[in-house]
Amino acid sequence: MHLDISESTPAGERFSLNNAVDSDIGSNSIKTYYLSESEHFTIEIQSGRDGSKLADLVLKKALDREIEAAHNLILTAVDGGVPSRSGTANIIVQVLDTNDNAPQFHKDSYTVYLSENAPIGTLVVKLNATDLDEGLNSEIVYTFSLYTSEKTQDTFNLNAENGEIRVKEMINYEDFKIYDMEIIATDKGANSLSGKCKVKILITDMNDNHPEISIKSFSSPVKEDIPVNTVIAVVSVSDKDSGENGQVDVHISDDLPFALRESSDNYYELIVSQPLDREQVPEYDITITVIDRGNPALSDNETITLELLDVNDNVPQFPQTFYTIPVLENNAPGALLSSLTAIDPDLHENQYLVYFIIEKEIVNTSMSMLFSMNPENGNLYALKTFDYEIEKEFLFHIEARDSGVPPLSSNVTVHIIIMDQNDNTPLIVSPWRAHGSVVEEKIPRSTDKGTLISKVIAIDSDSVHNSRITYQFLQNTDATLFSLDQYNGEIRTMRMFSYRDSRYQRLVVIAKDNGEPALSATVTIKLSTVETALKAYADMTEVPLEYDIFSDLNLYLVIGLGSVSFLLLITILVTIVLKCQKAKPSKAAPSCRNSVISERNSTIADSTLVSNDAYWYSLFLAETRKGKLVVRQPVPKGSRYIVSSIPRSTGLTETSDSAASTLQVRNKYELFRDTRSYQKHCEP
Repeated sequence: MHLDISESTPAGERFSLNNAVDSDIGSNSIKTYYLSESEHFTIEIQSGRDGSKLADLVLKKALDREIEAAHNLILTAVDGGVPSRSGTANIIVQVLDTNDNAPQFHKDSYTVYLSENAPIGTLVVKLNATDLDEGLNSEIVYTFSLYTSEKTQDTFNLNAENGEIRVKEMINYEDFKIYDMEIIATDKGANSLSGKCKVKILITDMNDNHPEISIKSFSSPVKEDIPVNTVIAVVSVSDKDSGENGQVDVHISDDLPFALRESSDNYYELIVSQPLDREQVPEYDITITVIDRGNPALSDNETITLELLDVNDNVPQFPQTFYTIPVLENNAPGALLSSLTAIDPDLHENQYLVYFIIEKEIVNTSMSMLFSMNPENGNLYALKTFDYEIEKEFLFHIEARDSGVPPLSSNVTVHIIIMDQNDNTPLIVSPWRAHGSVVEEKIPRSTDKGTLISKVIAIDSDSVHNSRITYQFLQNTDATLFSLDQYNGEIRTMRMFSYRDSRYQRLVVIAKDNGEPALSATVTIKLSTVETALKAYADMTEVPLEYDIFSDLNLYLVIGLGSVSFLLLITILVTIVLKCQKAKPSKAAPSCRNSVISERNSTIADSTLVSNDAYWYSLFLAETRKGKLVVRQPVPKGSRYIVSSIPRSTGLTETSDSAASTLQVRNKYELFRDTRSYQKHCEP
């Protein structure tokens, strides 16, 4: 027998069963029914009017299809005979389903970890709710509950059929770290039932955010003398990532004179670590770099420009510590001598320089009267014309001062050297000239070859190069008779005088300096020869040279005259020897001495102004060789001398002048020497 009983049938419900049939009658017919043991069913036996026995199946406990969908029962009919007989029948009870079971999730709550930046469509979790019912009662639909936020529903997609939750849009850990949602599973039964669960999605951080730097304060520009450890900027750093991804390290370049000092969490101070110098580096580009500790590491940087303001900390500097400036004499007043420019690496007013001469007096004359300085550009000018013969050099200092506060300055030494020009004509100081440039001299006609006749001495006030003087004959009556040393000006005889030579000789000597162009002076010397004269002792060690008397005669005249002269000379020599043996020297001396004195010029020569001791000494030697007395007198308030040439006489042996007294002994010796010489000539 098959019975379909709904699981919702209440207990006590009766179900009629088919009756058993027994052909026997009476007591041998069906007596009772027995039902196999069952938790949910039992039977009740009822007697019919005809005495038959009927069995009803009674539900003593509600059925549950989800626990037991079918029940197999055995119904046994027993008769009353002896022995009793029985018959059985199988009762199959099919429990019909009703929607009495709500969908159930495996867990009440789910926790899922999801990495940020997961691609769209990534499966987060698949929910699986079950319903013990069958058919439509077991079909489930998944939905978000009203307690799920719109942000969550926008971020994730829930498949209503299979319960899959997938990523709907990009997920950023820094925006939302946790997503909470509630999922409802509802069956499709007539009276639908539902179940729910909670899902928590935890977003795991990825190192996808670069660290950030924020400049909170920054001081620029600053003075270059800012103290060390001064704070010039405050910066903050941040990283939206978490864990090591959010931990950062901050640094700047080691080559910069700055350092970072942490003041508080994620705040750093940029300080000056070394002295700054604007002249070396006027501004700094400081790059602050922050790096996180993620893998791979991300970084960021920020560059700030620090400008330095100038401070007057540099002294003006000249390229040289000592300047030597040559200046040609006879310069024009106001001429530019040089430009002395100093350098100051500071800026603006600290760089503006003023130049001036440090005053220094020289012989009651200040430098500002000789030189002028342009205060703006350092040009040095001469205020006067310089003369090398008066002023040869100047030494002074020039100062350069800036306009800073306080002002700084430095000075440099300037050495002005006056360069000589050939602007002085040679001055002939010997031989002495009474008037004009003509000198008259008397010499013995018997003067030997090589005898010093006169010495021309010229002086030049120019420098050594320009004052180098050479002497030349400009005019010479007989070029074979006299020679002139071009360097010392000595005029000597080249041979002895002959009877054909003129009694009067005219020599014009030019003294020329070595300048460019050369300057010169001339002197005319008129020589007159006398038959009896004293040889000048120009040089006591000189050796007489060979005679050259008849160089102009032809060969025949020389031979004839030579023979006659030889015989005459032998005769004269014999006569002289005989007379010298009989002569008395003591008697001859006075007459000869008087002859010497008579030849002297009794007048005093004109005086000459001499400024050089060397030329004074040369003049002294030249005049004393000619038998004259030379007297030097100083000029008041000056460095020069007045030199006078005085002919010697027997009466002039003493003088009040100090110079003449000094030469008294030498004069007497010269006079004595001259007298002996004349005695030598006068005795024959």
